[in-house]
Amino acid sequence: MKNPWFCKSPGRAQGGNAQSVALPLPPIRLGRGRLVACLALAGLASLFVGPASLQANTPDWLRAEAQSPVGKYPGDTSAVVLLDEQITIITESGEVRTLYRRAYKILRPEGRKYGTVRVPFDKETRLDHLKAWSIPHEGKNYEVKDKDAVETGLFAESLYEDSREKLLEIPAAEPGNVIGYEYEQRRRPFIPQDTWRFQHDIPVRRARFELQLPAGWEYEVFWVNHAADKPQAVGQNGWAWELSVLPAVESEPLMPAGRSLAGRLGVTYYPRHTEAGAGSFGSWPAIAGWYARLAAERRQATPEIRQKVTELTASAPTPMDKIRALAAFVQSDIRYVAIEIGIGGYQPHSAAEVFTNRYGDCKDKATLLASMLAVAGVKSYYVLINATRGEVVQEAPSALDFDHVILAIQLPEGTGTAASGLWAVQEIPKLGKLLFFDPTHPFVPFGFLPDSLQANNGLTVTDEGGELVRLPLLPASANRLLRTAKLSLTPNGTLYGTVTEVRWGAPAAELRARLLRASQADRQKVLESFMGQFLGGSLLQQATVGNLDRLDGPLTLQYTLTATDYGKLSGDLFLVRPRVMGSKGENLLDAKERKYPVEFPTSTSQGDVFEITLPDGYTADELPDPVEIKTGATSYKSKAEMDGNVLHYTRLYQITEVRVPTEQLKELTQFYRQVGADERSTAVFKKQSKETASGGK
Repeated sequence: MKNPWFCKSPGRAQGGNAQSVALPLPPIRLGRGRLVACLALAGLASLFVGPASLQANTPDWLRAEAQSPVGKYPGDTSAVVLLDEQITIITESGEVRTLYRRAYKILRPEGRKYGTVRVPFDKETRLDHLKAWSIPHEGKNYEVKDKDAVETGLFAESLYEDSREKLLEIPAAEPGNVIGYEYEQRRRPFIPQDTWRFQHDIPVRRARFELQLPAGWEYEVFWVNHAADKPQAVGQNGWAWELSVLPAVESEPLMPAGRSLAGRLGVTYYPRHTEAGAGSFGSWPAIAGWYARLAAERRQATPEIRQKVTELTASAPTPMDKIRALAAFVQSDIRYVAIEIGIGGYQPHSAAEVFTNRYGDCKDKATLLASMLAVAGVKSYYVLINATRGEVVQEAPSALDFDHVILAIQLPEGTGTAASGLWAVQEIPKLGKLLFFDPTHPFVPFGFLPDSLQANNGLTVTDEGGELVRLPLLPASANRLLRTAKLSLTPNGTLYGTVTEVRWGAPAAELRARLLRASQADRQKVLESFMGQFLGGSLLQQATVGNLDRLDGPLTLQYTLTATDYGKLSGDLFLVRPRVMGSKGENLLDAKERKYPVEFPTSTSQGDVFEITLPDGYTADELPDPVEIKTGATSYKSKAEMDGNVLHYTRLYQITEVRVPTEQLKELTQFYRQVGADERSTAVFKKQSKETASGGK
């Protein structure tokens, strides 16, 4: 079975591991509808599953696991994996046979979800058998088989491929019961590698991986997020690794993606005469060289492509203007549609096909853009990457870990960068100054990068091989939000006025995506939902949006609003919160001690400038103190002051680093506590007496 290349759900591991046991799938920019549809089908599977057999032929391995001590776990643990076993057998012909076994003890009602098994397969992957069992703590055992499963397409969007899946609902997946399943797959992989993911979002009591190779074959392994463990010999040319008492990858606010934290073992196998690290896929240059050969000749330009390049660049006076014009065409005029049958899961279609059809997936769009740039005299390189930051690591060379392709464009000599709106630029030895660009993302403009690709590892692909490089993290100034408001308060506390927002980079892409994906009628609801988080009783009266369809300009919003009871009357005092909207200091970090670093989506710089005109007759009695705090990754400052009867409140919040290590989390927690306190702070105004107002005694 082909692995999750490209622009597919990163949850699909090579060999088709069942999804009921995977960590929460990392977010991906495109194709999210596939995952949603699959989860919905999983929930509906029980409606179609045939009756379970009470004459269960429960296997010895599952009975043994059910009788072994479970151990003690925290009270909120929903289930525990009793056994996670994967046996991979490589035959002389290159066929791979893999047996998967999984057993659970359900501890809480939330653990019922592990009773739904989803097994993907395709034309290269034969599903030999699928069985599941339930061992209730009272009553007879249950058994369900392949014939009880529902078969369906794996994806629900405009994707043409041969991926299917079987969904099987295990009966009596209730607290106190033990459930388990096993299935076997046969496949001829295009990549001679395998991955064993042994750590999950619930504890694992015992995990086992066995590898059997033909005589004369060898293997290399790498470990990620776990100390290396030596295998035990099994048979003549087999090895087994066994681990026990593995903790869950628990969910924490602002944690890195779970899959980037979970332990895994990667293995590359090859005949002994193959040079290790080259033909064996055992190094990043070897993997880059493989992809270069796979994509060779795919970027050849046709006369039609050359004519289109001439047409698009006719009015472009500079090389950068030409690059921008070609990038805009591929990003906006080539629809995202994937045709991934067989090797098409890895190999791009030819530029000619993509141009003629006006559609393709990420690797196809990158191929067409590379072809058009070459016609214009500009070099570019494929970059293989995973849309989940942290999934690809330097010490673990694996072609299976990529799920996306973008392009690195070699910039002309003397090209400006930040001043020209080119933020995603990095100097790479031997390749020069490169601009990283994702032509697949519909909302991130040229010169920027999607959040998840920043500070992420990508593999550059050249004819000579390539290297794994860290893509740039855009500076905070590239991802700006400036909100200004001119507001007034009535004597009864109603707030009204106009708010203007200007967004660049990530804040613009986020809101632009929400608005463009909503219908015209629902766009106001998007803004109302945002306002409702901060202004109870608010009413959006009018709103206008600028540059919604123009990625090359900042996204602008202007809206008028009213909010009743914003000012609170208490005798002759008037209480007003200077921070009208926008929250930076929510309870982002809970009180318990964390296990994992904090990871922000991206850097950012966000400023608020609020003016609130008070009703006549009030004077400031108490204003919040100015605040200025800073950590290694964040900074915040705010100030409230009066000018006549106008309250001025300004603040600036910045994130300059996306990863905060655990040893700095206490400082970060204190930072957000101070930010939260400032956001909740109140200005107090006192009603003047008539004598005071007139200047009398």
